Amino acid sequence: MTYVKRLAGREESNAHIASFRPSLSGVVADGFLFKECIMKVKAKGLALAMTLSMAGTSAWAAATRDEPIQPITAPRTTHPAKVELGKKLFFETRLSKSGFISCNSCHNLSMGGSDNLKTSIGDHWQQGPINAPTVLNSSLALAQFWDGRAPDLKAQAGGPIANPGEMAFTHALAIDVLQSIPGYVAEFKSVFGSGRVDIDKVTSAIAAFEETLVTPDSPFDKWLTGDDKALGARELAGYKLFKDSGCVACHNGPAVGGNSFQKMGVVAPYQATSPAGGRADVTGKDEDRFKFKVPTLRNVELTYPYFHDGEAATLEQAVDVMGRLQLGRKYSEDEIGKIVAFLKTLTGDQPLFTLPLLPPSSNSTPRPTPFD
Repeated sequence: MTYVKRLAGREESNAHIASFRPSLSGVVADGFLFKECIMKVKAKGLALAMTLSMAGTSAWAAATRDEPIQPITAPRTTHPAKVELGKKLFFETRLSKSGFISCNSCHNLSMGGSDNLKTSIGDHWQQGPINAPTVLNSSLALAQFWDGRAPDLKAQAGGPIANPGEMAFTHALAIDVLQSIPGYVAEFKSVFGSGRVDIDKVTSAIAAFEETLVTPDSPFDKWLTGDDKALGARELAGYKLFKDSGCVACHNGPAVGGNSFQKMGVVAPYQATSPAGGRADVTGKDEDRFKFKVPTLRNVELTYPYFHDGEAATLEQAVDVMGRLQLGRKYSEDEIGKIVAFLKTLTGDQPLFTLPLLPPSSNSTPRPTPFD
């Protein structure tokens, strides 16, 4: 096993442990003073730990298994006031024409950061064109939206507000609403140094909140960091099958996906019910047709239904389809069950916070028009 410690964002091999392996094996084989060697290892480890402590760094990190999937780390908030403002705006229905829809409507934080619908419901009960991806761990993705048209969370946050099929407002009208609310003006001044509200500040604050929506400490993460009891035999068998089948070619990294665009239907075409063309809708290139951002598998048991058109109602159905269309493999019912058991170990700690108390409108605040 490769032992790794993480220090200041860098990975260094613990060569001092490896250096004892030959002597330890020799001692065990010859029946000599095994305890003495252990004491040497402990002494050397203690010396390094004391050095790290004196340098102001944290103590030893648990050894992480060398796998194509890496554990998620808990978020670090550097600007809590900005995060709190972003949280309010995430739940703010007055950013929509109807006064009824917020970011949380489609990315419900009580439901795995999604809405559990095939496609979301927009203004005047319009049917959305595509399944709403989870907002949880979205900061780990290479881009936002299924087609990657937004490079980051900040760019994504402004899209739904002005989309006529979603919140159906305009950025100018949304800013007018926020500027008319004294509580928001004071909060923007506290966070940004000026009470003048603009869409850049709005989206920056929402993105800051969304960056905190990560889900560490899943059973699989605990196994990755050395807890052999975190997974059962069936779950481990499912992971081995998942890995040996080639699923990790696309579903890898801390988010178990989200870091590449791949064609939906590699071995056999996928018969989609959505008009979405994938990455081609952004690039205009025919070779990008039906290429979508690989979805994260973190918390996947909570984010049903699956695929960009929401046509896979269950995890079992999704695994079956992906096996046949992406890998050319027909999984047995038992194999599907094992993979699903593994996938459920990717559910981490859900974000916990107090729901925001939104500031009241003033007499001059434009009123919503949900029936116009």
